[in-house]
Amino acid sequence: MIKQRRALRGALTLAMAAGVAVSVQPTVANATLASTTAAGAGNDADQARLGQLLDRLTTVDGGPGALLHLRDRHGSTVLTSGVADVTSQAPVPRDSRFRIGSMTKPFVATVVLQLVGEDRVSLDAAVEHYLPGVVRGNGNDGRKITVRQLLQHTSGLPDYLSYLDMQEVLNDPLAHRDTRDLVNLALAHPPTFAPGTDWHYSNTNYLLAGMLIEKVTGHTWAEEVRRRIITPLDLRETSVPDDATAIPGPHPRGYVRPGQDAPLLDVTAFNPSIAGSAGGIISSGADIDRFLGALVDGRLLHPAQLREMMRTRPTGDSDGRAYGLGLESRPLPCGGLYWGHGGDIIGYETVGGAVVNGSQATIMVNVDPGGSDAQDDDMKTAVQTALCRDRR
Repeated sequence: MIKQRRALRGALTLAMAAGVAVSVQPTVANATLASTTAAGAGNDADQARLGQLLDRLTTVDGGPGALLHLRDRHGSTVLTSGVADVTSQAPVPRDSRFRIGSMTKPFVATVVLQLVGEDRVSLDAAVEHYLPGVVRGNGNDGRKITVRQLLQHTSGLPDYLSYLDMQEVLNDPLAHRDTRDLVNLALAHPPTFAPGTDWHYSNTNYLLAGMLIEKVTGHTWAEEVRRRIITPLDLRETSVPDDATAIPGPHPRGYVRPGQDAPLLDVTAFNPSIAGSAGGIISSGADIDRFLGALVDGRLLHPAQLREMMRTRPTGDSDGRAYGLGLESRPLPCGGLYWGHGGDIIGYETVGGAVVNGSQATIMVNVDPGGSDAQDDDMKTAVQTALCRDRR
C-alpha cells in the first residue's frame, strides 16, 4: 500500500502543477470521546493512549480528521479527532461514512465463499472455468490460476493500479471506468510470478472475483453483497455506490496530500468504478465492526468455508502479517491474533480488526495518500491498542 501511495503522490504533484484547486490547512482539535459506556479504571490508560494516537494522526501524520469505533465487552466507544472539512472546520461526525477501499475485499471474498458453500464455486477450479477467455495474454493464463489464488493474492497477476494513469483520473474524476478495461490494463503486462509460487497483493484479483460472482449468480457483485451481507446484518450505513459519485449520509470530505509539506487537495467526489469489487464500498466504523464480528464468529460462513478463509500464508511483512482468503491476521502485542483488513482509496484510509469471540475496532482517516507513511503504523497501533483493551 505504501508503494502505491508514493506513486499516487507523484501523479498528484503533476495535477497540482496543472492548476487543480487545493484547500487550506486544517486547524486540528484534540481527540473527543463521542460515545462510550462505563469502563473500568484498568482501561483508562488505554483510552488515553487511543486519544493520543488519534491526535497524532491529525497532527504529526497530517490528516484532517480521524475516527475510531470500538466494540467490546464494555459496549461501544467512538473517538474522533480533527475536522471533517478543513474549510468549515466542522468536527468529524461520530456516525461518519467513509470510502473504505480494500476493506471491500473481505465482503467480496465472503460472497465467493458463500457460493463455495452452496456448491456453485470450487476454490481449486481454474478461473477459466468461470470466466472463459478473460485472463489471457503476456503470460497470464486463467487456465493455470485458481479461484483460491485470486482470493489469496497468489495468482501472480499484475496489479492494474500500477499502470493506471492517475493524471487522467484526476482530470476526469467522475468518469465511469469499465471493469474489463481495468483488467485488460493489467493483462497487458507479464505476471509477477508463476501462479501459486509467491504472494503479491494485486487489486486485479478482486476485479476478477467480482466478475466471477456476476457470472455464477447472474447478479452484480454489488447486488450479492447487499443481499447476502448488508441486508442480513442490517448495515444501514454501508452502501455499494456503483457509479454514484457522492457519499450518502454524514461524512467527512476526503483529501490527498501530494507531499509532506504540500497543501491538501479535496477529492471527495469521484466515481468509485475505478475501484469496483476491489475497493468500491462505503461504510462506517460501526458497520465494519459489526461485519467483522459476524464474519470471524461464524455468522456469515459455514465452518468449512471460514476455515478456508482463515488458512493463511505469510506475506513477508516483519510484523507477522499473514493473508488468508480476503482476510488477514496479525499478532496482537497482548497475545493471540486478530483478523481484519486495511483499505486505501483516494481521499480515505481504513483499518479494521476483530478478535474471534472478542472485540472489534475500526479506525478511519480522511486523507490518502497522506503526508507521512507513519499514518499506516499509527492506524494499525490504534486498532491493536483498542483490541487489547478488552483483554486486560
